[in-house]
Amino acid sequence: MAYKAKVIAGLLSATCVFSIIALILSAVNVKDVFLPPGTKYGLVFDAGSTHTALYVYQWPADKENGTGVVSQVESCIVNGSGISSYADDPAGAGASLKPCLAKAMTIIPAEQQQQTPTYLGATAGMRLLREQNSTKAEQVFAEVSKAIREYPVDFRGAQILSGNEEGAFGWITVNYLLETLIKISFAGEWEHPQNTEVLGALDLGGASTQITFQPGVTIEDKNTSVLFRLYGTNFSLYTHSYLCYGQTQALKRLMAALHQDSLYAQHVSHPCYPNGYQENITIAELYDSPCVPIPSMLSPAQILTVTGTGNPAACRTAILKLFNFTCGANRTCGFDGVYQPPVRGQFFAFAGFYYTFSFLNLTSQQSLSHVNATVWDFCNKNWSKLVETFPDNKEHLHTYCVAGLYILTLLVDGYKFDEQTWSNIHFSQKAGNTDIGWTLGFMLNLTNMIPTEALEHVKGQQPSLWAGAISFIVLAIVTGLVAILLQCFWKSK
Repeated sequence: MAYKAKVIAGLLSATCVFSIIALILSAVNVKDVFLPPGTKYGLVFDAGSTHTALYVYQWPADKENGTGVVSQVESCIVNGSGISSYADDPAGAGASLKPCLAKAMTIIPAEQQQQTPTYLGATAGMRLLREQNSTKAEQVFAEVSKAIREYPVDFRGAQILSGNEEGAFGWITVNYLLETLIKISFAGEWEHPQNTEVLGALDLGGASTQITFQPGVTIEDKNTSVLFRLYGTNFSLYTHSYLCYGQTQALKRLMAALHQDSLYAQHVSHPCYPNGYQENITIAELYDSPCVPIPSMLSPAQILTVTGTGNPAACRTAILKLFNFTCGANRTCGFDGVYQPPVRGQFFAFAGFYYTFSFLNLTSQQSLSHVNATVWDFCNKNWSKLVETFPDNKEHLHTYCVAGLYILTLLVDGYKFDEQTWSNIHFSQKAGNTDIGWTLGFMLNLTNMIPTEALEHVKGQQPSLWAGAISFIVLAIVTGLVAILLQCFWKSK
């Protein structure tokens, strides 16, 4: 009996010693530790004139100099045309967004969805619809808002971006992706690049085109000036958006001008379409926007036969008539009397600029004379030869000549690029794995208004001390259990 008592007493003493050692180790060299920040998400719908896309973004919750370091997680193209095409079917606009919203919900963790800011930004297509019929525009917005609210996100509204906002946010996207605003240092920390020139942005949509850059002179017209503060630095930019000079609307205006040369004729000779190409369109299809108002004496149901003549010289002459290159007194301007300082620095040209020049294989910074020669050579090819060469591009094949000549006219005669500055234009669709457009810039600017999330504060210690404390806790538990078992099952003789 005495031996049993001694063994159990020894085990209990060991348990006490192990527990004291574990307590001492767990209290030694304890430090304040900040856990890594969590991740926040944001959704932005780009409701353009020809299509809608949803972009899913994420950024660290602690941000950097007040602006989130945002990256694109996913993009989803909405089926169908832009939401402005649903003017007579507003409910259809809302329904079209749901597959992409459902996809986004599979990406964002369920516990964060209700805190995910979600926006829909509409551009020139909805600007035109608002001009044409504000009631229908409001109905479309009501239906898309209703559809988005069916999902567990923090929906903060649908809005029409101004042209200047669209251009400026595109500029932010370009410069963020190309690391002229912020980049990772060799030490692994985010820093503002020193002695790095920011780039200009050239955007060509379906209904509008934008130019944005940091000029080397004081901006004379405050309507074309915008100021941003990003990553602790101020940026003063020139920006302007030309409505009705987007590719789709400009080509409609060109067709209407060719038609109005012989208003009552049912045939249109189109010098920008390939020789041998022919199509039929209705008056209603041609004159379907405020950019192309229908003459009152025409019947919407009338059918026009359009025949290509493949004459690039006549095509360029017709395109030039779409612009007014007269500037006001003592002013420099782009076109239509809009003030513009001389272009300066490197530029990224995306969206419609890239798509057309990519097809024509002109995105490798070829000289202006080479680009001109290539476009004119393409315009001189007849329709049968083009179909034989590009059998998979038949739907849009007839538009590449006119689009190429239009882009050249816009950049050279409109924005005033010349043989020397042309080499500063980089045609691109993406930077890294991220699409170039206004939505990422919108999200970056928006994060200035999203509160920074404080780092989680906990107590921590060195791994070796922590491991030792755990070991002695385990020993204490084991010896204590052994003492209990002996007390219960060790029978005295």
